Amino acid sequence: MALSDEEAPQPRFPPLFSGHAAAADEDVFAIAVDRARQGTDAGLIVHRIQPDHLAAALVLAPETALEDAIAAVLVVAIGFADSFGALAPSEVAAQFDWPGGFRINGAACGGLRVAASTSDPAAEPDWLVIGIDLPFFARSTQEPGDFPNQTTLWNEGCGEIEPSLMLESWARHTLVWIHNWIEDGLAKVHSEWTGRAFGIGTETEIVLAGRRYCGQFMGLDEKGGMLLKSGNTTEVLPLTLALEDV
Repeated sequence: MALSDEEAPQPRFPPLFSGHAAAADEDVFAIAVDRARQGTDAGLIVHRIQPDHLAAALVLAPETALEDAIAAVLVVAIGFADSFGALAPSEVAAQFDWPGGFRINGAACGGLRVAASTSDPAAEPDWLVIGIDLPFFARSTQEPGDFPNQTTLWNEGCGEIEPSLMLESWARHTLVWIHNWIEDGLAKVHSEWTGRAFGIGTETEIVLAGRRYCGQFMGLDEKGGMLLKSGNTTEVLPLTLALEDV
């Protein structure tokens, strides 16, 4: 007999984090943003765990300007990569697309989204919300080949990973990296993210805030922005371009 949502075991989160289970038809990101606007404590993780998909959103309360706080996107991505590495077969590789995409064995597989109380890089945001979406297997309405450049964990040999365990592991590893970031600054985060970056040195195309950018992905600047070279010019795309208008 299947357990109801009330009877199902709830995820266990590390100290400083708390959980809120969303209903199957609710948008966890929207709920997290709403709770953040209401003044909820930092560390809240709104989550929706389904057999084929994991969605979660973490509320943070930065104490620095947005242009620095937005580096939390890199931190949360590394938290995912470490949790994936702890649960997945050792031969399966997790990489990052800038600003928040995930790749498993080179194919796109979920990623991050971000919103804040302000879009002013120099202002200190009241809150920052980072959402994670991860497909575990394709929905029945999708046919093989519908999305040739995208994959799922099941397609990459990770079908034994349980979404609830991934959520718990992601929370633990993310908290560790938040601590590292606070204590040691961005240098280690920068190095770790860059070491998992997909496509550095290659031509890339990206659309952010309604604008299309093309050029050679040269790496990250000191605040986590993309260095994009076109001809003899190198442009910096700040991470704040990834902010969603909520």
